[in-house]
Amino acid sequence: MSAPVSGGDRLSAVRAGMAADGIDALVLRPSPDFRFLGGRGDGFLVVTMDGAAETADPRPYLPPGVRRVGVDPEMRVRELFGLAVDAELVPAAQVLAPLRLRKEPYEVAMVERAALAADSVLACAPELSWFGATERAMATRLRVLALEAGCEEVLSVRVTAGPGTAAPGSAPSDRVINPGDALLVSLSARWDGYCAEVARVFAVAEPPEDYDAVYSVVVAARHAGMAAARPGVPAAAVAAAVAQAVDDSGYGRFAAPGAGRGVGLGSDEGPRLRADDDTPLEAGMVLCLEPAIYVPDLFGARVADIVACTESGPRPLTTAPSSLPVLER
Repeated sequence: MSAPVSGGDRLSAVRAGMAADGIDALVLRPSPDFRFLGGRGDGFLVVTMDGAAETADPRPYLPPGVRRVGVDPEMRVRELFGLAVDAELVPAAQVLAPLRLRKEPYEVAMVERAALAADSVLACAPELSWFGATERAMATRLRVLALEAGCEEVLSVRVTAGPGTAAPGSAPSDRVINPGDALLVSLSARWDGYCAEVARVFAVAEPPEDYDAVYSVVVAARHAGMAAARPGVPAAAVAAAVAQAVDDSGYGRFAAPGAGRGVGLGSDEGPRLRADDDTPLEAGMVLCLEPAIYVPDLFGARVADIVACTESGPRPLTTAPSSLPVLER
């Protein structure tokens, strides 16, 4: 079992990974990888076997005869061409992604702060006026509340009502929220550099037919995934536990294909809770567990909660209500 990579150990571990992959230098721009290695400005971070420097122009810091350069996945095409090196460009993530899987305690604490802030905003939903408001207007209101709660950045807010909840990832629109609607609300925010997403399900005034039952299945799937999220268990096994819970309910054909992903400096990082990711879970990993069911043309239900994997088992940082919340105004 590996240990979280911390402080000065990070550059040592990165250089060991670079050597193993035959990479002579890393060039990073402001991104989760950049911040992982201590980048603070808005230029580039260049890491070589001999040093590391933040600079507006990475070219002078590339070693002579460089043959292989790991580049940030968020670099723009013009930035890649601007390197002007006769070298193979490869994703820096092949070195950095494995090192970012496990978090130090302070990192887990920052993800928890982001998660609790997002959760506190969504917990205010019953106090807001939803009837007759548009999805877009309510998304704007939630964004303001998240910033007032102390989040340094709101990465995304989704508010979807009625049949639109059956379309995964729908953006807020000018649709009016009406009594009798299913309602999906999610908030992804950053706190001191670390990210978390929380998603909740509501019924407006009264739930659509069978919506209570679908919500209960999603909550049961969340419990199944939570119970499975223990050190040594493959990420795919957590996804399988979630899928089995949905299959047992009869809604299997409507289940979302994945069960979640890792969070940290990025809002979407490893491990991925899906059938093709056999990464063993380890203490220090932080997951966004997000079971969902989407019934075409009717409604969808998705909860997203943050869970920390510890030596003694899963520790939920947020928890969705066990029964379907109903908004009364």
